[in-house]
Amino acid sequence: MSPSFGLAETTSQRHLQDALPRRWLHVKAVAAKAEGLARLVGDDAELLTAAAWLHDIGYAPDVADTGFHALDGARWLRSHGFGDRVAALVAHHSCAVYEADERGLGQALANEFPREETATSDALWYADMTTGPDGQDLTVDERLAEIRQRYGPDDVVTRFWQRAEPMLQDAVRRTERRLSAQPM
Repeated sequence: MSPSFGLAETTSQRHLQDALPRRWLHVKAVAAKAEGLARLVGDDAELLTAAAWLHDIGYAPDVADTGFHALDGARWLRSHGFGDRVAALVAHHSCAVYEADERGLGQALANEFPREETATSDALWYADMTTGPDGQDLTVDERLAEIRQRYGPDDVVTRFWQRAEPMLQDAVRRTERRLSAQPM
């Protein structure tokens, strides 16, 4: 484990709590959910939790650069010593590739950060996509409906979620199957 992983919570709090309090509520709940999924990812438990704390750091006003939070956050994390894998998990969380394409940043994302398809990436997507903007538990379908309502039908975010929906649902279902196979 990189020593920087222990800084994930405090780093996220420093950048999000005051600047974006609603986003901070979401991030805290995603991280708590990720901690509960730790048994599914073995040696990646701390990595998963760190990525959950940091997954939305790119929204922070002092981190944002391109306006695409996944890429901005990943670049910032890499440049601040959080390691390539945590940066890549943040870069690709919750089907970010579709948003990158909508924003003309798909090639940059692909060139800079490898995408992994593992229980760890699935668990991060699950934690994010089953947590509402105020930290409430939602199903993936409720979360997608909430996003569509919040952004409206013509927004870039709504467009990319429509394309990403099958992949997101698959990741959530894989995590649910892993959970049911490993009862507490």
